[in-house]
Parts: sequence; structure tokens; C-alpha cells
Amino acid sequence: MKRLLLIPALCLPLMAGSCEDDATIAARNVSKAADNFEISRRVVFFNGITDKYILTVEGFCSMDLNAAGNAFNVICKTGPSEYKRHSLVLSDNTSAFVEQLDAAKVSAYHYRVTFKPQAIIPDIDFRGDLGDLTTNSNQLMQ
Repeated sequence: MKRLLLIPALCLPLMAGSCEDDATIAARNVSKAADNFEISRRVVFFNGITDKYILTVEGFCSMDLNAAGNAFNVICKTGPSEYKRHSLVLSDNTSAFVEQLDAAKVSAYHYRVTFKPQAIIPDIDFRGDLGDLTTNSNQLMQ
């Protein structure tokens, strides 16, 4: 009897997640593809008072707003292991818009999940002086 109650309890979260519109799922998958540098975009920073472009960035770019919502950050992949980051502080007269240059082939029915096992083990950079590691701090104080 308990097993019969367990089956609907396990299926309920799956059914609740299936109530998304096609556009919602496709939009999330396009964002995921852009965050993996798979979509070519043009990002234009402009001054709304003078109607002049401040900066135009084109390439495989991902973007976001900072936590405070006052800076627009763009990071673009320029090579196999090369990236450039651009930031614009948003104000009353500065803004940005993003144009996707090519269509993206994404699913409107299945969410895309990226699993990157390389991210589990971090790159560790050592900064410091080997002499500081081998010297006792008590000896320096005397």
C-alpha cells in the first residue's frame, strides 16, 4: 500500500515541471547555449542622450547584470582558451542591447543540462615567496 502512494509522490514533481511553455524552455536553452559560448551575438553599448554608440562587441558572448543591477557584463570567447570581458555601468543615459546573429538549434521540449567534470578539480595558482613559507614568523619578530 505504501508503494502505491510513493509512485504518485515521485511523479508529482515531474508533472509540475512539465507545465512550462515551449518558449520558456527554448529561451532557457538558448541562454544555456550562449553561456557555453555557442551563439554569435552583437552587443551594443550606447548613450541614450547623444544617440552615439560607445562600444560594439561581436562574437560568441555571454552576458549578465551584476547583483546590484547597475552594471552590464559581457564576456566573449576569442580563442580556444582566451576570453575578453567588457562592462558597462548603466545609468540614466547609458544602456545596452543584444542581438543574436544566428539562429540556435535548441529543444522546446527538453531542458538542457551541462555537466562539466573538469570543474570539480580547480586550477590552483600559487602566489607568494617560497622563503616566506619556510621562515618561522616568530623568528622574524625577534
